[in-house]
Amino acid sequence: MQLRHNILKMYLLKAVLWFMVAMPIIVLFFQEHGLTLTEVMILQSIYSFSVALFEIPSGFIADIFGRKKTIVFSTIFTFIGFLVFSFFGGFYAFAIAQVLVGIGGSLMSGSDSAIIYDTLLETNSKTTYTKIEGRSYAIGNFSEAFAGILGGFLAVGSIYMPIYVQTSILFFSIPIAFTLIEPTMHKENKLDRSFKAVLEVVKFAMVDNQKLKWLIIYSSAMGVATLSMAWFAQPFFKSINIPLAYFGILWAVLNFSAGITSFNAHQLEKKYNNYKMLFYIALAMSTSFIFLGYNASVFGLIFILLIYLLRGIVTPILRNAINENTTSNKRATILSIRSLIIRISFATSAPILGYIADNYSLAISFYVLAIGVAFFSILSAIKLNRIR
Repeated sequence: MQLRHNILKMYLLKAVLWFMVAMPIIVLFFQEHGLTLTEVMILQSIYSFSVALFEIPSGFIADIFGRKKTIVFSTIFTFIGFLVFSFFGGFYAFAIAQVLVGIGGSLMSGSDSAIIYDTLLETNSKTTYTKIEGRSYAIGNFSEAFAGILGGFLAVGSIYMPIYVQTSILFFSIPIAFTLIEPTMHKENKLDRSFKAVLEVVKFAMVDNQKLKWLIIYSSAMGVATLSMAWFAQPFFKSINIPLAYFGILWAVLNFSAGITSFNAHQLEKKYNNYKMLFYIALAMSTSFIFLGYNASVFGLIFILLIYLLRGIVTPILRNAINENTTSNKRATILSIRSLIIRISFATSAPILGYIADNYSLAISFYVLAIGVAFFSILSAIKLNRIR
């Protein structure tokens, strides 16, 4: 059945989109253009606000017009955004690029998981979702890991080269997206094309369904933690005098670690009580940031590694839990609501954390992160345990 090939195509698309040779040196690339760490974090805030602004509309578009079309446009916007990074410089040009990549990210967010879940539903393979989502996430992390090694070595020759290579690779995501097949069940069961329908889905996710609400809040806490770590990792490496050539290797180790735990997340889901496990993950995540702030040395790399290991476990488990508590016709919109809350939370906190790191210390930023992540994630885990 041709529909089954969607899974393999989504694996391939994930590998291409996550082959981010620029990521291990992107902060240094921005700083090479004269940007401060505060401005770098403002750029990430712009990206997150762009994702957030288009998040629910993009999920709604996917639920109305189809996941395939939405994913195709996602790959096009992302490619154009990196073209801007490649040929222009300065804060304002990079801000425009971030908006374009943000739109691409919002169009992909929700649509990717929705097309996988509906493909599995239509092929009677629903129970394998966490396994498939875990593998998809793992493939992305493995791809980013290999890209990280390459990116680090490319940057030694030129800090611009990883950006050029990244842009070239992203072009290939467009033809892959065109080969996807829309699940029939989605074609036959679409949402009404009205603003009222969007509001009804938002109300369902954030008011009516308490389990969904706390899963989304928990996801936002984890999202802020892992996104912040991704952008503070390079300044941390730099602060402990790690040579540039090793940035890519360290990036690879971190992403391989997340990939391994993601690949095996479905085994943990079967073995342990999900919501109790979420409590311990929340505790471990916040504690890691405390120790990371306390120990600005090579020893601190252990806690960065732990954060990435936890990221690999929690992402597929949370996506499965959210998918299990919704229906096909509103799946992409609800997944987009989840991403919207994550992005708004990060967009709000990123400039503050960047300012604290620039004017006080990276350690204080980690302590602030620890407090915020602990409060929202532990509270959510407690609520989820009581709802069952």
